[in-house]
Amino acid sequence: MLEEIFEIIENTKLTNDVYKMRLKGNTSTIKHSGEFLELKLDSKFLRRPFSINDYDDNSITILYKILGQGTKEMTKYEIGKKVNAIIGLGNGFDENKSNNPLLIGGGIGIAPLYNLGKKFNELGIKPTFVLGFKAKDEIFYLDEFKALGEVIITTDDGSFGYKGNAVSYLKENNLNYDYYYACGPLVMLKYLSLYNDNGDLSLEARMGCGFGACMGCSIETKDGVRRVCKEGPVFSAKEVKF
Repeated sequence: MLEEIFEIIENTKLTNDVYKMRLKGNTSTIKHSGEFLELKLDSKFLRRPFSINDYDDNSITILYKILGQGTKEMTKYEIGKKVNAIIGLGNGFDENKSNNPLLIGGGIGIAPLYNLGKKFNELGIKPTFVLGFKAKDEIFYLDEFKALGEVIITTDDGSFGYKGNAVSYLKENNLNYDYYYACGPLVMLKYLSLYNDNGDLSLEARMGCGFGACMGCSIETKDGVRRVCKEGPVFSAKEVKF
């Protein structure tokens, strides 16, 4: 875990309410896809957690959606602005669990799957992605994911790709994979785990501190209470109690 000052080098609008932000700074404590950072906003007391979409030796990329005053404020942050962030948080994905992976995402939950896909590419593996959105105009990062493997898009209204959600697509189509990695809305992860528990789930939660002190993001598992920020955010689908 490291508290670091980052400089904003990109803050780009991707859809009506989804943005991409790149931060320049020390990334040495990040070890795995699926980790997150806690960003300090100008007008908020509590930090805000964001999945790490991508990173290299000196920059981090996050994707964020306008959900309240805090994320709306972030859209106004200009290039060159300095921001305080805590990085090296959470336990991420383990790509060594699969030789033929399926990566499943819903909405803004697709964010951490991008770097995971890159990690598989480095191992010589092209994963399959099933990415779900509400409608065509909410789709983002399509070309980026296509560069990493096969991409299947689902939309709730059928305006692009398969009509329905990602879990429905899996139930209706016999995809070839040995393990899955998923991130998205809690209801999606619940029904995915009920359909098939041979995978990992990256959970979202309200995090007060980001490193396990406040217990605000606790969930029930088969092994007792666990903290999403400390023991997660990635859990085996077999252990989470929905």
